[in-house]
Amino acid sequence: MKPAAFEYFAPATVDQALALLAAHGGEAKPLAGGQSLIPAMNFRLARPRALVDLNRIAELSYIRSAKGGTTIGAMTRQRAVEQSDVVTRGAPLLAEAMPAIAHPQIRNRGTIGGSLAHADPSAELPAVMLALDAAFRARSVTGERTIPASEFFKGMLETALAPDELLVEIGLRPMPDRSGTAFLEVARRHGDYALVGIAVVVTLDGQGRCKAARIALLSVGDGPVLAVEAGKTLTGQVPSAEMVRAAADAAATRDVDPPSDIHASAAYRRRLVAVLTRRALGRAFERAGATQRGRS
Repeated sequence: MKPAAFEYFAPATVDQALALLAAHGGEAKPLAGGQSLIPAMNFRLARPRALVDLNRIAELSYIRSAKGGTTIGAMTRQRAVEQSDVVTRGAPLLAEAMPAIAHPQIRNRGTIGGSLAHADPSAELPAVMLALDAAFRARSVTGERTIPASEFFKGMLETALAPDELLVEIGLRPMPDRSGTAFLEVARRHGDYALVGIAVVVTLDGQGRCKAARIALLSVGDGPVLAVEAGKTLTGQVPSAEMVRAAADAAATRDVDPPSDIHASAAYRRRLVAVLTRRALGRAFERAGATQRGRS
């Protein structure tokens, strides 16, 4: 199929792009890597009156490290994020998750901002950003605001961005000392959408207790899910196999209400949540320097 007719614009600056979005009053769509929007347009699931191509805007492509953490421009290619030493040092969870996204050809075109703004509940990056408690900087012709990841994803393919706003930057805080991360997913084949995936960040205090835990799951709802009850099970406890099993059970039974579809049943997804939570937490605590008691 072919898309419906549309106007095409290729601005060279963010200001030009924002002016175009504002002028078209919600009838325009920004084009990043096009890995999701173009197929949707070809099937006429998306029918924008105008397409604002962001690929000429060099100011949106960068990866920077500073005392305040790591910042990534929204038009940075996923492959560049995957290969970045800055990301590997400053955000190891993101670096670990990147190879799980589709295939290298897709990551060569796909952008980090495009994936986040698309907000596919089966995509890896939204869950990773939720686990990292990322901050998203958005701009429009009227100003700029910062949106926490916990408030950015609103539902299936829906975000907090207004029609005239662009996601311009992703901000990641520095990892605290004695932190560990892990990313795992199960898919039928490498490159397929995950049946279930998990991103974990844990931090230990000076006595070896779990000071903080953020567990984010993908492919279990209309968006990435923060496993709050599982996190509560861990906080203040010395890591042990029993504690990890309790957190995994909480994640599977209290934090998620997964769907059944042609790919997997809800019961199977719950089982995967429990197994992946246990494995990811074990890996993350080990990387944080914990010595777990008991056997899992």
